[in-house]
Amino acid sequence: MATDVNGATFAEQVLGSDKPVLVDFWAEWCGPCRQVGPVLDRIAAEHADRLTVVKVNVDQNPDLAEEFDIRAIPAMKLFKGGEVVHELLGAMPAGAVMAELDPHL
Repeated sequence: MATDVNGATFAEQVLGSDKPVLVDFWAEWCGPCRQVGPVLDRIAAEHADRLTVVKVNVDQNPDLAEEFDIRAIPAMKLFKGGEVVHELLGAMPAGAVMAELDPHL
């Protein structure tokens, strides 16, 4: 299950993580975000040994959305060693998400 993070917990849970972290930038009003949510929850459960999945609500955390240049959602950014190493945009099935992430894990 993906964990919610906010401005107060982002640095510790994402930038300071020993594992790669996939950050899902989303909002409740976003239909595609609601589609990708269960996909990311499944990925979080199936790949917990090598990947952490977190969610950032852009409406509640506009500073994070601005800092990471979020212009459309759902937007996912993979952080490794505190840096963005890959980005995905839009809802996609689990296999497509993992195909994009695997080279970085």
